[in-house]
Amino acid sequence: MSDKPVQTDHDIDITGEVCPMTFVRTKLRLERLKPGEILKVRLRGEEPLRNVPRAARDEGHTIMGIEAQGEVHIVTIRRA
Repeated sequence: MSDKPVQTDHDIDITGEVCPMTFVRTKLRLERLKPGEILKVRLRGEEPLRNVPRAARDEGHTIMGIEAQGEVHIVTIRRA
């Protein structure tokens, strides 16, 4: 993962959601983006931190980075 800041096109905060809704909301937002656009996802908890990046990769998207900010993690995803 890169240490450089990544310019994002869109953000989504799903810190209050529980799995599997974390990826459902992420997937719906990604579907609205154009290929190559970047989504920054704020989430909380170990299960979403495992599942959202894995599911995004399985859908063909690229995980640009994962940043920890206390209990919140920010996953940066480039739409396929």
